[in-house]
Amino acid sequence: MPRVKGGTTHHRRQRGVLTAVRGHKQARRTRIQTAKESLLHAMAYQTAHRRSRKRDFRALWVIRINAAVRTHGLSYSRFIRGLSMAGVTVDRKNLADLAIREPAAFAQLVTTAQGALSA
Repeated sequence: MPRVKGGTTHHRRQRGVLTAVRGHKQARRTRIQTAKESLLHAMAYQTAHRRSRKRDFRALWVIRINAAVRTHGLSYSRFIRGLSMAGVTVDRKNLADLAIREPAAFAQLVTTAQGALSA
């Protein structure tokens, strides 16, 4: 049986790694072993940050809603409680967007929440 050298496959695999680490600096993008390790860590960070991005955005929306609601003399938790008591189902992303882009519509939601809390 003849000997088969895997040069073509080996170089193709290495080229794939080097292509994936194109934005990295110095040895992390030129040396194969260092590039492999850098790519492994980068992919792990990518997975973790894809998960945490959802938490970060929700926290941002809560901060924006809280700031907008406080100008109307209500806290965030009381506002959300009032909306749920009034049967209003608007997610936090849209609430934050309303607070920034449509202050009048957001003020009506605050009035609705206050009315449900007082009843």
